[in-house]
Amino acid sequence: MKTLIKGAQVVNEGRIEKASVVIEDGIIADIIADGIDVEGVYDETVDATDCWLLPGVIDDHVHFREPGLTEKADIESESRAAAYGGVTSYFDMPNTKPQTTTLQTLDEKFLLGREKSHVNYSFFIGATNDNIDDLLRVDEHRVPGVKLFMGSSTGNMLVDHEEALQRIFSKVKLPIMAHCEDTQVINENMAKAKQLWGDDPDITHHPQIRSEEACYRSTSLAVSLAKKNNARLHVAHLTTAKELELFEAVDENRVLSAKDACCFPRITAEAVVAHLVFSDEDYNTVGARIKCNPAVKSTKDRDALRRALTDGRVAVVGTDHAPHKLSEKQGGCCKAMSGMPILQFSLVSMLGLVDEGVLSIERVVELMCHNPARLFEISKRGFIRKGYKADLVVVSHGTPWIVTEDIIQSKCKWSPLEGRSFNWKVEHTFCNGSHIYNKGCFDSASRGEEIEFRRG
Repeated sequence: MKTLIKGAQVVNEGRIEKASVVIEDGIIADIIADGIDVEGVYDETVDATDCWLLPGVIDDHVHFREPGLTEKADIESESRAAAYGGVTSYFDMPNTKPQTTTLQTLDEKFLLGREKSHVNYSFFIGATNDNIDDLLRVDEHRVPGVKLFMGSSTGNMLVDHEEALQRIFSKVKLPIMAHCEDTQVINENMAKAKQLWGDDPDITHHPQIRSEEACYRSTSLAVSLAKKNNARLHVAHLTTAKELELFEAVDENRVLSAKDACCFPRITAEAVVAHLVFSDEDYNTVGARIKCNPAVKSTKDRDALRRALTDGRVAVVGTDHAPHKLSEKQGGCCKAMSGMPILQFSLVSMLGLVDEGVLSIERVVELMCHNPARLFEISKRGFIRKGYKADLVVVSHGTPWIVTEDIIQSKCKWSPLEGRSFNWKVEHTFCNGSHIYNKGCFDSASRGEEIEFRRG
């Protein structure tokens, strides 16, 4: 199969250049500069004039709910949503039923991925207080890293024993992706909130309960442990300006010039789309639909996170895509479940920040495509380079459209972004060269590949 994507504005490695891309047998076979003849015999030609061609998005943080929670979502439905949104690779989290905390449950999850995933996949193995042996035996070429919950969240996988944390940070060589919230602080805040506002405090109090202090105390502990043990730490979903003080700015020119070499510090941070798009002011209109852990916080915090997108303190943008049934999102701080589906609209949301002047489209590609590939040492994905896997997305700009329920692919069939208008639109998604999404048409037979990591 030979495909030509013709005349696009190619956004790659800090540059925008008009070019055409040839895909052959699932690989980027050629990148042809504008003005050079592209005539030839192709099985398919996609006219990308007036469009932008990006590498497929790599989302380092999703919860697809399979196995055991498939009434909310499953690998098939959420990987379909990914394809509609230009996301061609994802790392799924371990807090499912059963939890992915053993080599056996990890192998079972990979089997589900092979059978059901429309796009490329890998799975974190989860840390517990007593599974260090499994963490040390996992194949470093198959998984992105170890997920560590240093605070209570969905799935009850809290690691809170000091000796267990020390073992993990001193012995695990893979990236440790940490959810950082201090459970004691949260519990104390919740007890006070119930005294003041009843058994189910209004959702507007969620950022006071899962507070700045709860986040900073846990994140600073994780950073301290990582420095002490020279561990590779990636802190998930930062939400506060104060936490950003723990991370150093990175010279992006140095990273760009390094190509495949990872020039980041050993301690890095992720921001997720919800915390970049919403603030505590939105609880009054969207309510518990934006309830997540850690909480969406103040406009000041959101704006600080946005600034950190361009100075290197935030290395990666993911989603923490976490579907629930809409009926589970009713109530306040206690009753409403935490988490939201946002994967399908993550890329257009970030491109919306380009329109707002928050960052450039080149930087969006760094944060959502290049840097996940660099940080996790993904083999031959995340860039538009000859010989790389043809994971590509074509986006257009200028014709507004609105998120409505009928276009939502996630199994739960709702989004906190319903009613929001976007000027950017995903037109085509290619995964391993397969034209999986084409202007509203979806190839349901397409399957992704297991992601390979270059390590050792």
